[in-house]
Amino acid sequence: MLAIFDVDGTLIDSNHLHVLSWQRALRAHGQEVPAWVILAHMGMGGDRLVEAVAGGEVERGCGDGIRAAEGVLYQQLIHETRPLPGARRLLQAVRDRGWGLVLASSAKAEEVDHYLDLLDARGLVDAWTTAADVEQTKPAPDLVHAALDRAGDVDRALMIGDTTWDARAAGEAGIPCVGVTSGGIAAAELREAGAVEVYQSAEAVLDDLDGLLGLAGPTASATTTGSQPAPR
Repeated sequence: MLAIFDVDGTLIDSNHLHVLSWQRALRAHGQEVPAWVILAHMGMGGDRLVEAVAGGEVERGCGDGIRAAEGVLYQQLIHETRPLPGARRLLQAVRDRGWGLVLASSAKAEEVDHYLDLLDARGLVDAWTTAADVEQTKPAPDLVHAALDRAGDVDRALMIGDTTWDARAAGEAGIPCVGVTSGGIAAAELREAGAVEVYQSAEAVLDDLDGLLGLAGPTASATTTGSQPAPR
């Protein structure tokens, strides 16, 4: 059995810094986009975000420049990120129950390295992903498929994430997603995107962990071999 964790906004308190970086990068290219618009698209890969918040003409004209600027700006702020309360204890508790652990991030490799060190998680998780591992980022299911591939042969899986794009990507990959509102996205929006349950934070997930893990669904490989979902 496998637990797949998003990182930004789920385990690491970083979404506000990403919003600021994107806003400044867009502004540097003549685009004034409100912070709430950018926040609503957190979890979407940078390859999609510029067009989503500023339109196709901006993407075609200077999308690559905006992405490059955002990367530089975020590196100037990344030292301000911290693990969210209970994040590492949650990972440890999942591991103690015998579950596999994969961190499914579409962040750049250097950002994921920083987060692994913040969480002291290199020896705790089985694997992790970065933006370099997929052709399409969330809401495409590629990142979830990559996490499943890294885990090997697993019969049941569950994703935990903080954005609507996490929920949609998990749904496209055929596994349930549990949402957390620690990234700034409302519970109603997470549920509408397909989250089967929503908690405030990693700490809240930890408090209900045994019941939560029962929500895990069969993976595609398990379904093809006749495995059935466990009772809810």
